[in-house]
Amino acid sequence: MARGFHEPGDKPRRFYAGASVADEPNGGHVVLLDGRPLRGPKGGRVVLPTRALADQVAEEWAGQGETIELAKMHATRLANTAIESVPLAREATAQAIADYAASDLVCYFAVAPAGLVERQERLWGPSLERAEAEAGLAFVRAAGIVHRPQPAETLEKVKALALELDNFGLTGLAFGAALFGSAVLAIALQRGWLSGEQAFALSRVDEAWQEEKWGVDAEAAERTERLAGEAAMLDRWFRGLSK
Repeated sequence: MARGFHEPGDKPRRFYAGASVADEPNGGHVVLLDGRPLRGPKGGRVVLPTRALADQVAEEWAGQGETIELAKMHATRLANTAIESVPLAREATAQAIADYAASDLVCYFAVAPAGLVERQERLWGPSLERAEAEAGLAFVRAAGIVHRPQPAETLEKVKALALELDNFGLTGLAFGAALFGSAVLAIALQRGWLSGEQAFALSRVDEAWQEEKWGVDAEAAERTERLAGEAAMLDRWFRGLSK
């Protein structure tokens, strides 16, 4: 679930008129396309644990045009992953999150220029401090780009915290760690310490600094807008899980 998260091939044509949500008799909520339950790639029904998540997925389907933009339907893809893939790979998924923590973006501080160093300290420091104070995650800060190992107990704790989540929370956390390049920011978003907008801004402090100095080209601006949309989607995903 890296930043690309795209699907190859031709775009399928829209085959339904409307999308809605219905309650399941035994709990959960399903998305209906013209009254028929949405099914995942493996053929199973897509059952969401909360109405808010089901509404989020249904809105993606309702918002499609003449063709279905699968690559842009991130909530749908998260739902499919949470239902069909993660239950069979919880350990590996949690380990992938711990691997991001092992070289976490917000642990690597610049040595120059002074303005960037100050900005990183001011913006990243609070998240690292809160991760330690509230989640027991003590990270080593590095100066420059040379890798510094993180404490084994910290990485073990990151993995344990990930495994405490249900499949939908774990899937979202893995997506966030890849999106931000940071398990710290993904955990902060999942726990509500940061909004999706805030977490995304913190993930691109270096990029924003460079843009201020050299400007932004159209391709970079388009990419930033796309990733910001994914961060907003993930924020809604986590909030929807708690409703």
